[in-house]
Amino acid sequence: MLFNSYTFLIFFCLVLGIYYALPSWVGRKLFLVAASYLFYAAWNPPFIILIIFSTLAGWLFARAIDSSIEPSRKRLLLILSLVTNLGLLGFFKYGNFLLDNFTTFINTIGIKYSPAHMDIILPIGISFYTFETISYTLDVYFGKSKASCSLLDYALYLAFFPHLVAGPISRADDFIEQCRAKQPFLVSNLGWGLSLTILGLFEKVVIADGILAPIVESLYSATGTPNFASAWGGTLAFTGQVFCDFAGYSSCSIGIALCLGFVLPLNFHFPYAAIGFSDFWRRWHISLSTWLRDYLYIPLGGNRRGQARTQLNLMVTMLLGGLWHGAAWTFVVWGGLHGLYLIGERLLTKSLGRYQLWKLPAMRVVLMLFTFVLICFTWVFFRATSLTQATTILTAMLTLSSKSATLLLDSKAILTASGVVAAILGIHWCCKDRTLEDIIAKLPWWSISGSLAVMLYAISTLPGEDRSFIYFQF
Repeated sequence: MLFNSYTFLIFFCLVLGIYYALPSWVGRKLFLVAASYLFYAAWNPPFIILIIFSTLAGWLFARAIDSSIEPSRKRLLLILSLVTNLGLLGFFKYGNFLLDNFTTFINTIGIKYSPAHMDIILPIGISFYTFETISYTLDVYFGKSKASCSLLDYALYLAFFPHLVAGPISRADDFIEQCRAKQPFLVSNLGWGLSLTILGLFEKVVIADGILAPIVESLYSATGTPNFASAWGGTLAFTGQVFCDFAGYSSCSIGIALCLGFVLPLNFHFPYAAIGFSDFWRRWHISLSTWLRDYLYIPLGGNRRGQARTQLNLMVTMLLGGLWHGAAWTFVVWGGLHGLYLIGERLLTKSLGRYQLWKLPAMRVVLMLFTFVLICFTWVFFRATSLTQATTILTAMLTLSSKSATLLLDSKAILTASGVVAAILGIHWCCKDRTLEDIIAKLPWWSISGSLAVMLYAISTLPGEDRSFIYFQF
């Protein structure tokens, strides 16, 4: 059930009406859990068992850890919890990947081995609710949280349908605290929530799907060797598509949750205006980057054990972050490139940070554009179907290819992609130091109403293929 479908519109209207009609707060939460399970079952009903199991396991392990006195017992329970959650994630998400690579390795060393392929279906959203379960368990283990929530509150935390399949990755304390008291109906919440949802759908349906996706597919779903302009045109289109698709989903998720009285964390903050890669990850997929920082980078030692160890920790964190996105070597390379960028940035900042030249406005624009170009290179690996295709496209972008081009994009498509991305860059740069709420607050009511009306019209009239959100596959 996609946010950008009429089926979801009917589902959401029914949920919203019944939810606020129920007088009991417990009844409302029970209803939201049931509605969330129905929402999840619309993808693949048997996987309801999986999320129920994850919920029970996470809740029981956390309570057992919290009530244990002996450190050895707490540690054992934590290990069992991590093995359970990561084991499920590993089997469903990486089972085929590991088997295929093991088979390739065995055959390479001269041993003939041809196992039956495991047709494992990836449960949608498993990466997101697994990370939420792990963060809750670790917070309880380290004494940052108490395992005092009810099973109902915890079940709602994991299954809450606005963020179930693609985040934002919420923290248990933040969400469960909102479950303790009845969320009142506020017209302001409903109005702001619906506005965010319309904005998110516009980004997804009109910009990502209607304008940019066909251009992306003309490059990445075709075979051949592109020329310089085509490689850049298709990659710029994907750079805009992946932002509008995922930021659009996050806006919908936050907006729908707000209509129900719940506040979800910000997930994007004008990321293409980033100056440097640390800044990029403070703005892009914020809920994931902070999760990786708090539960992987810092436990590995962070920057507290010398420069060499810091660089290793950064690289391990980004490699695993890349692998989290998908079971393919292209995602590992994507994460590795970001790791190299972060390491290089730290080294340059240490040696050149004392120069005032970097603080000049013109130089900051140059640094933003330089950061953006390097980010575009990483998106090639994120979108490509193989390392071979990624290398071919990247070579064309760097004009290093000696082959004659056999894959040419229409000049109109290249200009469209360039224009849309230029507009996104301009908006991000102008808004990078402000919040969306501050920007909207300074606009006259008629401009807001007119913009929302235009967005709604474009969403409802734009023909084309209904596409799922890109991050649903993770």
